[in-house]
Amino acid sequence: MNKIGLLLCSMLAAAAPVSAQMHESIRLNEVMTNNTASLQDEYGHCGAWIEIANISHTTYNIRGMYITTDRSVLDKDMSVPERIKRMSVIPSGDERTNLTARQHLVFYLNSNPARGVLHLNAPVDSLSAVWFALYDGNGVDLVDSVTVPVMAANHSFARQTDGVGEWEEKPEDAVTPNISNYITIRESKIAKLKREDPHGYGITVLAMGIVFFCLALLFVFFYLFGLFMRKRHAMAKIQPLKMGVKTVEKTVEIGHKTGVVLQDGLKSKGIDKEIYIAVIAMALKQYQDDVHDVESGVITIKHHQTEWNSEYNQIKQFHD
Repeated sequence: MNKIGLLLCSMLAAAAPVSAQMHESIRLNEVMTNNTASLQDEYGHCGAWIEIANISHTTYNIRGMYITTDRSVLDKDMSVPERIKRMSVIPSGDERTNLTARQHLVFYLNSNPARGVLHLNAPVDSLSAVWFALYDGNGVDLVDSVTVPVMAANHSFARQTDGVGEWEEKPEDAVTPNISNYITIRESKIAKLKREDPHGYGITVLAMGIVFFCLALLFVFFYLFGLFMRKRHAMAKIQPLKMGVKTVEKTVEIGHKTGVVLQDGLKSKGIDKEIYIAVIAMALKQYQDDVHDVESGVITIKHHQTEWNSEYNQIKQFHD
């Protein structure tokens, strides 16, 4: 008998940490009490719903747990059977209640359990604040709870992050059933614009400012482009004039050089200076070739008449 008691105590002690761990892992995550056109069940019906999330990295089966909207179950003097009567049990027999790591599951409220495992008969009044609670399978341990205020149609009340953080009301375009609560905006951009600029003055000024800014850019562009084209056109007109001036300058320079040559020719009796230089060079070459002998150490200079500077020969050249 003592062995059996010891075994039971050991099993209870082992089950206590597992139950506590489950309490930390299974959380109410998102609720919608006034659903008119948001999430539909498999029958096409729109009704209140609540989402449960497994925020751990371990698989947990939530079958046998209870969901309730009746605050009277908080009475500690209430018996367990009486408390369970005021709760909606999550039935077994469906693999979807076996929540894997980071998984979400939505249950439809105000419904008939005969429609399926995900349909619970917990009552929800969309015209007043509603208290939601998730109880363990023993009907005694409160796992999680939240009070949802009255909200606009198709708005949800959700945690900022899955299973943790503060609760906040989310607009219709930010509702996230069966997925993570990754959207944290409180209102849509259109709603925010309507709230901050109800008469449209700001958006009008912004639009007109953009238009006038673009027109100013176009004006500056075409003004600078016009200056560039006018300057280029003026340079095209000046270029032929410069070419003509250069041609005249070149002609004058050639004429001046021609005059100098002619003047030098008259002074030298019609013979150019270059001819004189060539004649002198040829005379020196002939002198070196014909006069110098090949005797070693002896230099012999013989006079040789070339008549290269004879005025008779020069005059005769002009007569020929």
